[in-house]
Amino acid sequence: MVDAIHDELPARAQNAEPLRRPAILVYGAGHMLNDITSACWFTYLLLFLTDLGLSPRDAAIVMLSGQVADAFTTIFAGELIDRFGHFKKWHAGGSILVAISFSSVFGGCLPCKIIGKNSSTLQTIGYSLFAAIFNVGWAVTQVSHMSMVNCITLNPTSRVALNSCRNAFTMVANLSLYAFALVVFSVYNAKAYDGIKLEYRWIAYLSIFTGCCFVVVFLIGTKEPALKQRRHYESFSKISWNYWFKKALYYQVAIVYVLTRLITNVSQALLAFYVIDDLGMPQSSKALVPAIIYISSFIVSVILQEISWTSSRLKASFTSGAILWILCGSGILVLPSSLHSSMYIFSVIIGIANALMMVTGISMQSMLIGKDLNGCGFVCGSLSFMDKLSCGLALYALESYQG
Repeated sequence: MVDAIHDELPARAQNAEPLRRPAILVYGAGHMLNDITSACWFTYLLLFLTDLGLSPRDAAIVMLSGQVADAFTTIFAGELIDRFGHFKKWHAGGSILVAISFSSVFGGCLPCKIIGKNSSTLQTIGYSLFAAIFNVGWAVTQVSHMSMVNCITLNPTSRVALNSCRNAFTMVANLSLYAFALVVFSVYNAKAYDGIKLEYRWIAYLSIFTGCCFVVVFLIGTKEPALKQRRHYESFSKISWNYWFKKALYYQVAIVYVLTRLITNVSQALLAFYVIDDLGMPQSSKALVPAIIYISSFIVSVILQEISWTSSRLKASFTSGAILWILCGSGILVLPSSLHSSMYIFSVIIGIANALMMVTGISMQSMLIGKDLNGCGFVCGSLSFMDKLSCGLALYALESYQG
């Protein structure tokens, strides 16, 4: 598969001028708001809703509604971005929607306040509504940001560096979230309904403020990519969906990308339940264990930015990450609660595996697009559609089984 990716790269792309470090860093900052809210979404949403009294199945319905809205929005967002361009405008609009709606997800049930009732059905509907709105904005921001990679540069090593930097900022976002969570949980240590809502509201507000600061840096420091405009004048015809569906490489990359996202997102969503309910670890571990994972991922992501990438190195890195996850997952499966401190060691290995798989998996997506810039939005959108839908269904099935 990776040899096929290598064949997709034109000779002039291999010789394209590499990007400078400041441009790469500013680009990576652009997904910070999405990353920090996503970390809160997958780590604490199910825990938050069940702490408020919703059943695991109802909590999973809220999660699924957001994932479905996200999945379908990515398709339309990719189509519109391919048609009209203007990556930064789409990014700014999506970020505003994320910032406004995310506080409402963790801010309580608005329909319950309006009607004056607090039934589980009304809570499920209220939280599902804002979860869907939040994920619409999230999807627009994600697709516009990911699509920019191929339009910023043709250099394959720079494209991997952009993805690696983006992944490194994902780690920064996650670490920031868990630092906020550790402080808030330590200060409040709430048990009552109102205290729990206040805890998560503070975490949400701090996350939004931090993410918005980085988005402003991105919008000011990043120029609207010129490659797409030049490609548009070279060929006015838009690449049809059938063009991608006829390529075996599209399906190969889709499998790699979707399974990688499924592993990282589902494990992140259920980790807090696992360390508290199954291993009996202290409450601080639901922030500390994920933090260790992302520290490890951050270090590896920074190292990966310095590598000169080839097709064989992409293949080797992804395979190494997959093997580490299989070994680590097998160990966690048989880990007794009496040895719960071993989870900290497993967290380091998970972090390394996540970075190896995410950076190379997303980079394969960029190399699939190659020089076909008029289809970058559709590729990013369609793969994200499969990613979000599969994660939502998987979490719904697992939570329903738990209920």
